[in-house]
Amino acid sequence: MNSLDRVLWILMLALATAGCRSPAERPEPVAAAAAPTAPSPATASVPSAASAQATSWWTDRVFYEIFVRSFADSTTGPLANDGIGDLPGLIERLDYLNDGDPATTSDLGITGIWLMPISPSPSYHGYDVTDYYGINPQYGTMEDFRRFLAEAQRRGIRVVVDLVLNHSSSEHPNFKRALRGDPEYRDWYLFVPPDRVPQTRGPWDQQVWQKLDEQFYYGIFWSGMPDLNYRNPDVTAEAYRIAEFWLKEVGVDGFRLDAVRHLIEDGDVMNDTPETIAWLRGFQSHVKRVAPGALTIGEIWTVTETVSDYVRADAIDLAFEFELAKGILDAARSGNKAKLAYALDNVAASYPANRFATMVTNHDQDRIASVLDEDPARLRLAAGLLLTLPGVPFLYYGEEIGQIGEKPDEMIRNPMPWTGGPNGGFTAAARPWEKLQPGHERRNVAAQEADPESLLNYYRRLIRLRQSERALSRGAVHSLETGREDVIAWERSEAGRRLVVVANLSEETLPGFAIPGADAPAVTVELLHGTTVESGKAMLAPLRVHVFAPRP
Repeated sequence: MNSLDRVLWILMLALATAGCRSPAERPEPVAAAAAPTAPSPATASVPSAASAQATSWWTDRVFYEIFVRSFADSTTGPLANDGIGDLPGLIERLDYLNDGDPATTSDLGITGIWLMPISPSPSYHGYDVTDYYGINPQYGTMEDFRRFLAEAQRRGIRVVVDLVLNHSSSEHPNFKRALRGDPEYRDWYLFVPPDRVPQTRGPWDQQVWQKLDEQFYYGIFWSGMPDLNYRNPDVTAEAYRIAEFWLKEVGVDGFRLDAVRHLIEDGDVMNDTPETIAWLRGFQSHVKRVAPGALTIGEIWTVTETVSDYVRADAIDLAFEFELAKGILDAARSGNKAKLAYALDNVAASYPANRFATMVTNHDQDRIASVLDEDPARLRLAAGLLLTLPGVPFLYYGEEIGQIGEKPDEMIRNPMPWTGGPNGGFTAAARPWEKLQPGHERRNVAAQEADPESLLNYYRRLIRLRQSERALSRGAVHSLETGREDVIAWERSEAGRRLVVVANLSEETLPGFAIPGADAPAVTVELLHGTTVESGKAMLAPLRVHVFAPRP
């Protein structure tokens, strides 16, 4: 882009402030949403007192990411057995996640759910929304969703939903109005004249200036997802209304904020601009005014140093830690601790305590079981690392049974196999919306429930251990030296309770291993596997996480 083009582009964005009103068909907000007063970039990185809060309700939760389309097709009602997962089907399967009875051990023990997009959309995945106030009719009705929320709440499960703020669908009524030149909506999106189309490519060398009907508009992901213009205060006001609707009128517990590092561009800079962080701080303030206990968690897919800026600025409550996830996968695959050890220390130094979310993979990545070649020991190792590390853990549906999947995206979002029967018990329809992965006849919930040593039952034990030991969810973390590249250890401590986590990343048994730490001889009980330790030395099983604690 030459200097003249750059000046014209910046001026065009700066002038994109034409007034507009919210669509008449949208519900009126409980209180009128004012245009935001964004903090200045100079103050955007100054932590507030809220940064020190490490014990909000989400700190002790274990979340489960669900793609409704692929979780469970309902067995009764108008949506039953059509091959598509839906909200009534999800309700039918809630006891699998948490049956509401703390005395039982037959559920997974999940205490938080993140739902991938549930609003109307022309795509199967839903990340191009056409109605931010509605429910995808393939999934059910708003009544179904409210019933799901009530059933989740009865089981002690909090629910956050995907909120796609960066862009809408190209099928959204407002974008269609903008294409027609409607002055009330033209500046909701970013258009340029045909003779002034920038040649700049996107962050992953993609086309970002899209063409439709001889018009050119900005869409960082693809032509079906035109970016919204948050320099227009009316667009911001609508985002505020949408958030208020879901928090106050519907009753969700918060939002997973999709692709928020791309909200506001600055010429050729399409990621992580000061204006983006400032806008999110204003949005965060609005969310907290509407629902003080609501959670915001951001997808900011980049390095820790950049991701943590959003959290330290109090622009969001939590952010997904992709570098730590890479470290977990590398340790489980390679048997070497270096990348995980670096990521853990970097995360601990970069964020306020426990203000990040952990995972191993999500709906945009090859499933961990495929990455680790379905090796049962390595899958247990990765699970043990995830659920003993600091942060708020998120599991991707099916991860707990070793569900496989490699890109393209549809192949990492396949239906959940519940049984070894036809279509894995996902649906009684002749064909599910997408075929199940091969091997689901042996890799399913029913088969693993019957096996005490299955991956599923290991996840159940891990989750219960994490939730019974506050040091694992709330505790500070301190790396410990082991003297070996294939053994990693850290200390978790909270309110006088001290645990030592030691992971043997090798395929060898290590007998008589000295548990690291200043008071190692006092650490004499292994919590996860029920063994005892004498004189501060333990036998480390191969590819296994051990959690040591003082003898009661």
